[in-house]
Amino acid sequence: MHPHLHTKTNRGCEEVMSALDECHARGFIHKLFGGCNDIKTQVNKCLRAERLERTAKNRELAKQKREKTLAIWKEIDENS
Repeated sequence: MHPHLHTKTNRGCEEVMSALDECHARGFIHKLFGGCNDIKTQVNKCLRAERLERTAKNRELAKQKREKTLAIWKEIDENS
């Protein structure tokens, strides 16, 4: 399973996701016999890359916020 497609966080995968939608539109039998498996794998790889990029950015922002908070607490401790 994959998360909801066509969201603002998955803009980099739009082309691959559209190809998957087109493949799914070909019908159930096409999907049943693995006609969409390669495209599905590409979607999963693309979504994973997007997620890893987001988590790396979030981790860096959290680290910066943590450093700022620690600096503020250090200043409070020094002035107390």
